[in-house]
Amino acid sequence: MMPERSRRVTPFSDLAAAAYCPRQLYYRRREDDRRVPDEVRERIDLAFRYPELVDASDAVLRRLPIRRSPAAYRRNLVRLRERDVYDRLVAPAAERAFHAGRDCHGIVHKVLAGIDDGPPVPVICSPGEPPERGVWEHQSVRAVAAAKALAWERERRVPRALVEYPAVGTVRSVRLTTRRKATYRRALRAARAIDGPPARVDDARCSGCAYRETCGTGRRSLRSLLG
Repeated sequence: MMPERSRRVTPFSDLAAAAYCPRQLYYRRREDDRRVPDEVRERIDLAFRYPELVDASDAVLRRLPIRRSPAAYRRNLVRLRERDVYDRLVAPAAERAFHAGRDCHGIVHKVLAGIDDGPPVPVICSPGEPPERGVWEHQSVRAVAAAKALAWERERRVPRALVEYPAVGTVRSVRLTTRRKATYRRALRAARAIDGPPARVDDARCSGCAYRETCGTGRRSLRSLLG
């Protein structure tokens, strides 16, 4: 499905930022800030090391950027190893591959082969903490974007994605429900509409934001949440 490539294609990261804080996305674009902090890369790298980490010693795990105690982290990996998806997580069909769809593009950390010729499953890795249930909204938007890009390339429906939290040893499923697709479309419209500073969010997300002094709020950023 290569026609319509003249449409503006939005990076996954911009969609997630627009869902999290459009004003932050404005400043990131203005400063052309696309850097991924080293600590974020290190946590994402853990997603490709589960077989060795599940039996690693406390001493080894303490040297890694995990977000749980060594014992709790091993327990999480043992539970993950018992899930049907585990074998495909540790041996995905593709790793860190760029995928481009009709409206969005970006890196998908893993693509899992479908079962019995079923649809592939894209995986987005987050270096942060998962919520108590489900996934954070901006991660849901990124997961939906990855599924849509993969569906466009493969010319088949991709109804599900995964969000992986490798520093915790947890994986959450994201189904492309009507509500999630609507949230994705809102983020896409917001990302495309930015041509000046959007309204301030000014809540708990602003704490520690790299742009808080310029923005005028005093709280939290997408980078600090992910990191």
